[in-house]
Amino acid sequence: MLKSINAFLRLSCNIFYGFGAFFHLHPVIHQLMLHQTFFVATAFLLITCSNRKDDKTSSTEKAVSAFIKKEDKNTTETKRVSDYASRLKKYAVDHGYNQSVCYLVDMKKNSGENRFYVYDLKNNQIIHKALVTHGSCGNSFFSKTEFGNTVGCNCTSLGKYKIGKKYYGRFGLAYKLHGLESSNSRAFERFVVLHSHSCVPDKEVSPFPICLSNGCPTVSPNFLQILSGYIDKSNQPILLWIFE
Repeated sequence: MLKSINAFLRLSCNIFYGFGAFFHLHPVIHQLMLHQTFFVATAFLLITCSNRKDDKTSSTEKAVSAFIKKEDKNTTETKRVSDYASRLKKYAVDHGYNQSVCYLVDMKKNSGENRFYVYDLKNNQIIHKALVTHGSCGNSFFSKTEFGNTVGCNCTSLGKYKIGKKYYGRFGLAYKLHGLESSNSRAFERFVVLHSHSCVPDKEVSPFPICLSNGCPTVSPNFLQILSGYIDKSNQPILLWIFE
């Protein structure tokens, strides 16, 4: 019944707009318009059609606005990541690390957003991005992200890392991480490694957070396979930079 009414209204609107000039000019129709019933029906159609046009316009405006916001967000994200990648490339050149690809983690973003980036240093572009955990620091999911470098703190340590040898441990495939700065100098001692866990989804879940770790940058099993493809084929160690 509702579908029939909608179809009738849609057809009526088209007729109303398409032959509006004819209704206005033809003398017979002009006389009919003086009839109260026709006048009420005309007013009803005018209001209904106008509302439908307004709804359509409103939906279009919302869609355009959402698209613009998404594009602005992507532009800001790309610029920020590219700036850090440029600085990391210089570090790689100066210290003999892989100069083709690097890994970057932006801890300024919500954990439910993609914030682990695989960056192509030769073509200056993000080629992969995914979710990654941060350390709990003994807090709950919704607490503000904190950082630390002491043994037993269970926090993420900011700074540059050299990705070391792979091994198979408690969580399966994993890679040793060697802190290269004072802010993450105890990473190896704290057993902070790059590994995967099934609690990390493959797609964004923002505004909701994902699981926490004990300080390890933990990714989804599928994303770790992508990362391992670059690490295992590289003749030089790949750099990871966790920043905020």
